[in-house]
Amino acid sequence: MQTYLNIAQIILAVALILAVLLQVRGGGLGGIFGQADTVYRTQRGLEKTLFRVTIVLVVLFVILSIITLRLAS
Repeated sequence: MQTYLNIAQIILAVALILAVLLQVRGGGLGGIFGQADTVYRTQRGLEKTLFRVTIVLVVLFVILSIITLRLAS
């Protein structure tokens, strides 16, 4: 059982890393050349979905970590 939980935790960790890396921050190199970096924009479509998926992955990762810790002791 412990092995399956560890494998699931590794898979969740990789998925979480990918979800964070896929999120786009709109800054770019504009700040270097004096472009205003304080533009407010809302999340739409795929960006909003990816943000929510990231939150769900974090919650699942924390819950799985707590379960793994409880079963180990």
